[in-house]
Amino acid sequence: MIANSASRLVSGLCALLLLTAFAIARDLEPRQVLAPTGKLRAALYPGTPTSILDAKEAEPRGVGYELGRELARRLGVPYEPIVYPKNADVIEAMRTAAADVAFTNASPARQKEMSFGPHYLLIELGYLVRDGSTITNSAGVDNKGVRVGVTTGSTSEGTLSRELKNAELVRVTTNQNGAELLAAGRIDAFATNKATLFDLVAKTPGTKVLPDRWGEERHAIAFPHGREDGAPFIKTFTEDAIAKGLVKSAMQRAGLRGAVTPEVK
Repeated sequence: MIANSASRLVSGLCALLLLTAFAIARDLEPRQVLAPTGKLRAALYPGTPTSILDAKEAEPRGVGYELGRELARRLGVPYEPIVYPKNADVIEAMRTAAADVAFTNASPARQKEMSFGPHYLLIELGYLVRDGSTITNSAGVDNKGVRVGVTTGSTSEGTLSRELKNAELVRVTTNQNGAELLAAGRIDAFATNKATLFDLVAKTPGTKVLPDRWGEERHAIAFPHGREDGAPFIKTFTEDAIAKGLVKSAMQRAGLRGAVTPEVK
């Protein structure tokens, strides 16, 4: 009788401890899952208002940079922006969990390599050409002899490598590199999202953005596979960032054009 009572007492204490531990883990879960090192490492790349414009500024501008900073604040952890030389490095950081979040196009190909929250930004895809170019719309790009620049690992590379049948793709390392090749006449058009293209026009005299579009990017917060327990927190954060105007204010500070925020359902 005494042994049975003692056994029931031990079992009850164990169950209580497990429930307590579960409750504590549940309270800490978003921070533990999304920032397992104790800080939020945000993967960014320079030269685009969708990520970060100039990491050397006293207060950097960029939608990704600002969303990451606010996400870290709400998680209650230090913010560590990591600026990679190019977008392909950001994608690799997500694949290998070298960073905790990124702010990028949630394409079907990338969804196989990382997890995403809801979309917070919709951006038209377009082309940059030289002033006076005979190419006047997107349909005029896919012709023999036309050289189209794309950054390696970008949505533009993946999509246009399938869709363009006649034009030649020229892969470059960065968006700025593509604009420089265009200005030098070594390519005839450069493809990426219009938010980046408008920023490149300001830095590259003698170029312009074609008026139409050939596709659309849907940007979302990315995080490594295996951290899906943090998805509800990312969803709530994204919806709140849209509803309270955080995304729009970040867009304005970065001078982002050619993009809109989706409606929160």
